[in-house]
Amino acid sequence: MNKDILKKGFSNLCTAKAMAELYEANFKQVSKYVHATSRGHEAIQTALGMQLLPQDYAFPYYRDDAMLLSFGLEPYDLMLQLLAKKADPFSGGRTYYAHPSLKDDDKPKIPHQSSATGMQTIPATGVAMGMQYKELQDLDDKTLQDLPLVVCSLGDASVTEGEIAEAFQMAALKQMPILYLVQDNGWDISANAAETRAQNAFEYAKGFHGLEAISIDGANFIESYEAVEKVIATIRKERRPFLVHANVPLLNHHTSGVRMEWYRDDLEEARSRDPYPVIKQQLLDNGFTSEEVDAIENLAKAKVQSDFEKALQAEDPKPEDLFTNDFVPTPITEEKGIRSPEGADKVVMVDCALFAVEELMRKHKECLVYGQDVGGRLGGVFREAATLAQKFGDDRVFNTPIQEAFIVGSTVGMSAVGLKPIVEVQFADYIWPGLNQLFTEVSRSCYLSNGKWPVSMILRVPIGAYGSGGPYHSSSVESVITNIRGIKIAYPSNGADLKGLMKAAYYDPNPVVILEHKGLYWSKVPGTLTATSVEPSEDYVLPFGKAWVLQEIWKQEDVETLTIVTYGMGVHWAYNASGELGMRGQIEIIDLRTLFPLDEDTIMTSVKKTGKCLVVTEEPSNNSFARALAGKIQEECFKYLDAPVMTIGSENMPAIPLNSILEETMIPSTEKVKEKIERLLSY
Repeated sequence: MNKDILKKGFSNLCTAKAMAELYEANFKQVSKYVHATSRGHEAIQTALGMQLLPQDYAFPYYRDDAMLLSFGLEPYDLMLQLLAKKADPFSGGRTYYAHPSLKDDDKPKIPHQSSATGMQTIPATGVAMGMQYKELQDLDDKTLQDLPLVVCSLGDASVTEGEIAEAFQMAALKQMPILYLVQDNGWDISANAAETRAQNAFEYAKGFHGLEAISIDGANFIESYEAVEKVIATIRKERRPFLVHANVPLLNHHTSGVRMEWYRDDLEEARSRDPYPVIKQQLLDNGFTSEEVDAIENLAKAKVQSDFEKALQAEDPKPEDLFTNDFVPTPITEEKGIRSPEGADKVVMVDCALFAVEELMRKHKECLVYGQDVGGRLGGVFREAATLAQKFGDDRVFNTPIQEAFIVGSTVGMSAVGLKPIVEVQFADYIWPGLNQLFTEVSRSCYLSNGKWPVSMILRVPIGAYGSGGPYHSSSVESVITNIRGIKIAYPSNGADLKGLMKAAYYDPNPVVILEHKGLYWSKVPGTLTATSVEPSEDYVLPFGKAWVLQEIWKQEDVETLTIVTYGMGVHWAYNASGELGMRGQIEIIDLRTLFPLDEDTIMTSVKKTGKCLVVTEEPSNNSFARALAGKIQEECFKYLDAPVMTIGSENMPAIPLNSILEETMIPSTEKVKEKIERLLSY
């Protein structure tokens, strides 16, 4: 084998090994924060990492410190994260050791990922899908001699997860340029392979037609390097997925907090497969002297010791560092464009969104749309993507399988390669499988990468009850979504707002969820005609965090006044109720438009003026966003209030029944809001 490669590989392995040994020798000092090391896995990690190029993307997992070293990172860099120091290049002290995020020009790109026990597979596959899309759309870098690829590194136990199947399925179906490296040490934490899986990853991969797999001895550096070299060359040329199953021993603790001696009974057998003596002998067999080998090893140990002493002295984060990089700034801060062009036709709400997306796709080739049934045959079950596939092609508007986790999580990868995905889950009721990706990957990427990898995406969610949708097509989920920090959330009540917010969401570099009430899409529900709008101009944008004061009133001393705070369908219930009561001069309605950021100034100013407040929601009000908002209003405006802040929402039942009488009984209505208004005004 090439002696330079062998020497570099041995040096890298010795460095990773020395780090693990140093951490063990200084256990009390370094175990304030949990860490894991690559001990036993170093050969395959090094063999793969040495072959990646700056245009490649990598998703290492938490045991991959040897791989990170092979990218060109220093022990000092990793130790800054080990000790959660301010200068930690990945996260600024926010996340665990070997949880990297990297955007250096001379190294493979590493988007943020969570604790990487399988969840990273979908974002990684999203990067490969993005690479493929850019090549199809002629958006790729033509100056590159070697086409880029993605590496997703996994532990064997994670391959039993359902989200892995979603990623493998899409990679095989679409033939994406990705290499899945599965490092199989036979252990989960204390559960071993016999307890947790029906087959290993190599055997499992055979079930995915189009995903080629090989199994190798991952503790043998030369075998690993040569096998990976062939796989990488094939992916660069043929643009298709591979799985490399690498058998390796685990020679250190699962993590510093879970010690191997507590439960392992196979340590002697594992040590007999140590990759270190294997590669050491390979150097001797290839002409290196014992003195040269010792010199390489001693140099690595000295470097590790020196970097550790330096890292110990590094500065810790300051308290104020907590409050940075939750979002990156958006360019959309003011309402611009023409909201109601003269002579323009009124259109229904669903068409306002459709036209907004069409305008964006026409202007930006980086914009694409995917989700369940949004492709050319149907254009969405609500026709919210109608004609888009015909106008822009099946590569830009396409169906996915029933894979909410993939739909949501793949946007992390698409965004990382510079695309702007607009994706959809078909009903709010179907969002639950996607919440893991929305919470662990999408929402935390900017903050935990210290601002390097914000996820620029739009997730459209048809929401709400009407017309006997039943228990699986009618739910409201905003209280769950608003409890995920790191995303922006819109919930418009009319078409003009939806178009303006859609445009603002596109130009916002942060993740956005748009909740779109199905009952307002075509204004078929009695009393919702005001959801239709004159279609705003193409350049119309509506910034997030700016509520609309509907039916603004003056403070009146001689009559009772009331603020109604609401959003979505609640705006129409409130507007109709105040009209039917003849009280539009006494009731100020605040249409929130966005649930995060929330326009608290407008809310509090109104409540302090009127002295009474009702929060209207379609969700059951117990433990809800609306009830939390009511508590916030009461706290801020207590001395101005003439009555308790009240809420009205759906009945607190587990689901919305199919029967129309039961549905009507369950959810709010104009009549129910009228009764609540009268009760509050007479308080």
